[in-house]
Amino acid sequence: MQKIGFRIAQRPDHRTSSEVLEAYRKLGVAQVTDCMGRLYGSVGLTPLNGPGLRVAGIALTVKTRPGDNLLIHQAIDMAQPGDIIVVDGGGCVANALVGELMMMQSMKRGVTGFVIDGAVRDAEAFDAAGFACFARGVSHRGPFKDGPGEINVPVSVGGLVVQPGDVVLGDCDGVVAIPASHAEDLLQLAQAKAQAEARGMERIKAGTYEKPWQAAALARLEKDYK
Repeated sequence: MQKIGFRIAQRPDHRTSSEVLEAYRKLGVAQVTDCMGRLYGSVGLTPLNGPGLRVAGIALTVKTRPGDNLLIHQAIDMAQPGDIIVVDGGGCVANALVGELMMMQSMKRGVTGFVIDGAVRDAEAFDAAGFACFARGVSHRGPFKDGPGEINVPVSVGGLVVQPGDVVLGDCDGVVAIPASHAEDLLQLAQAKAQAEARGMERIKAGTYEKPWQAAALARLEKDYK
């Protein structure tokens, strides 16, 4: 039995389908989080990529000692096509946890992105390759490779708790994780939200857009503050 602090576990057998992931790629993170009570999502993680970034994949989680990437290397070797490697590096930005070489290895294995609560380096390479990467910061200082660390355990990145096997979405607004058991139901809600927004945009263009909730909220305040 592996001790807490050095564990390499397997993910749940159930894996969200590629069709569901592809449908999520057509949605914005903001539309999805609106359907999650506006309670979930990362804070403080910035995309290294330019405009137009949208990624969806399956969480392969890593918890590592700040500044050390030994277990991230192991996670890359374990990765499957469509994975996103999600790393809890404790928010430390003193040493980069991943760089261009690790990105290239990950792309070779079909990994679609990194979410790093820590620092990265070779920042321009991620944008040039079109490989999605969200990070707390950038540092040219390299990592240590001593361990310990854990793979496929619950992690926290930018205040967002991610479980192994979660559906992870990212775009220029940030990152959110969806439990696999809720992925299909939430997809339908988010698609309906996107369609409602599209109808709202058409009404704005036509000059017929109305906001009844605004009048109701102001009326309530007027009553409360008399």
